[in-house]
Amino acid sequence: MRLVKALKRFCLITMCFFAAITGLKAQDFMVNIPNRSQISLNGKWECIIDPVDVGIKKWKSLYKDVPNNKDHRTEYAFISSNTLNVPGDFNSQRPELKFYESTVWYKKVINVKKKKGKRLFLYFDAVNYVSDVFLNSEKLGSHEGGFTPFQFEITNKVKDGENAIIIRVNNRRQKEGVPALGYDWVNYGGITRDVRLVETNETFIEDYFVQLKKGSGKRIEGYIQLNGSKLLQKISIKIPEAKINHTATTDHKGNAKISIDKKLELWSPSNPKLYRVIIQSETDSIEEHIGFRSISTNGTEIILNGQPIFLKGVNFHEEASERASRAYTKEDAKKHLNMAQELGCNFIRTAHYPQNEYVVRLAEEMGFMLWEEIPVFQGISFGNKKTVTLANKQLTEMLRRDKNRCAVIIWSVSNETYPNHTRTSVLKSLVDSCRVIDNTRLVSTALNKYEKKGNVFTIKDDLIEALDVIGMNQYLGWYNGWTVSPEDIVWKSEYNKPLIISEFGAEALYGHHGSNDDTSSWSEEFQETFYRKQITMQKNIPFLSGTCPWTLIDFRSPLRLHPIYQDYWNRKGLLSEQGYRKKAWYVMKAYYDTIK
Repeated sequence: MRLVKALKRFCLITMCFFAAITGLKAQDFMVNIPNRSQISLNGKWECIIDPVDVGIKKWKSLYKDVPNNKDHRTEYAFISSNTLNVPGDFNSQRPELKFYESTVWYKKVINVKKKKGKRLFLYFDAVNYVSDVFLNSEKLGSHEGGFTPFQFEITNKVKDGENAIIIRVNNRRQKEGVPALGYDWVNYGGITRDVRLVETNETFIEDYFVQLKKGSGKRIEGYIQLNGSKLLQKISIKIPEAKINHTATTDHKGNAKISIDKKLELWSPSNPKLYRVIIQSETDSIEEHIGFRSISTNGTEIILNGQPIFLKGVNFHEEASERASRAYTKEDAKKHLNMAQELGCNFIRTAHYPQNEYVVRLAEEMGFMLWEEIPVFQGISFGNKKTVTLANKQLTEMLRRDKNRCAVIIWSVSNETYPNHTRTSVLKSLVDSCRVIDNTRLVSTALNKYEKKGNVFTIKDDLIEALDVIGMNQYLGWYNGWTVSPEDIVWKSEYNKPLIISEFGAEALYGHHGSNDDTSSWSEEFQETFYRKQITMQKNIPFLSGTCPWTLIDFRSPLRLHPIYQDYWNRKGLLSEQGYRKKAWYVMKAYYDTIK
């Protein structure tokens, strides 16, 4: 109990510190989107490309239209013919912005009719990376982080009639950022996910957590949290198909704990069962579709609903590779998941950041288990207080959005970080924060350091003690070649925990053929042979509970500079950017087909 209280205090302190350093005024609570009254603000937004941030000194005049006066001269204003699509990254919408990393200003005029007893929120699914949000001539606040939702309440700030929303977006990499300066994907900037105007009642259901209790196959536990002036209310949770009608009363803080015993049909990849769940208070109601499943470990096994399961996975980025842009539509998400389904996967690692909510919800419907990760990537400044606070904030925002999605079985706090005392201490605190907010899921991270002695490869890292599952990225046979024959390699672990090979892979240009044993060939044949050797090695790991090739589909990267075979693309995909299957795809498909 003392630990839980201490961790809660830690989370509160870090969020307050974050607010202080960024001027953040967005609420720490979030409006729940399901079946809310809302207006999409997607579409054409006026824009100004501002590489040197001239607008920082001029923003108070930007909400006004350009004067229609022949004697008026202006060099800095929104022009209606200059637009960008929202959602969408600005890098792919204009050739000159392909690798642009600086400021773009957006503007949209909306018509609002205020309603008595209603509250209004400006809700962003994601903006990359730093966003400053203005309404008319007032700054609402700022948000830092490119992959999680945020909002501002504008109930008392909008006026009847026309209102101008202006957003400054800057995707410049920062040494103290999360992620930091160096990462292996295109830094797509802009308003990259949906924007909406959400309406609620004066007192509404702010939050809810409805999942199976850890270790139980039939007890639902969680809470309902109200927000507003009328916090003492009777509430109910109804699951009509299961004949559940549970009632409770909130306390003076608007919170009600729930505990329901009921045998349910459990969600699984082979049976992705979702129940219609109705949450009601005296002043609000929400209707959701929620699945129930248990996830745990037993020694080196991962246990789903009481049975061991092997995770047949794959990684992919939030990129529409065929059009070289950020993926942002439901159709984009469906396309990626269909590709994974064709490969025979039951598991997706959404590397290296929380991906669009379309991906998560569709994965749940289609029967995919998910690993979700915050972008604590290589080069993170673990000794910097701002960075640590940002990591905590992004973790909180990820869990807040997806804690009711039963498809998510693993929260990950980082990828490929160099072991040292400061890093380990910070990551352990993130793991603890995960468990305070949600103790029903497994927690992991993707490591990439191991000890080699002859043919023995030993996994060691002080962080592993805090984890439920070990994630290991290894590229044996690609970057350093095979120092030992794959069939002779022995993997050892000092920990009685499951291992997921969270990344492995080699590059090949689709349609390029050549040697199958020369890393410089970039051929499909080499990649094909590489996969056969990896599978041979992995089959000999007794504590392996899952594997996750890097990656499903080729993706853009400014770090991949080979002018012939890469040309700013990471070619480790099993599929080309146009979705064509490389030879290695068939190897992985055949392997997954043998695992029932």
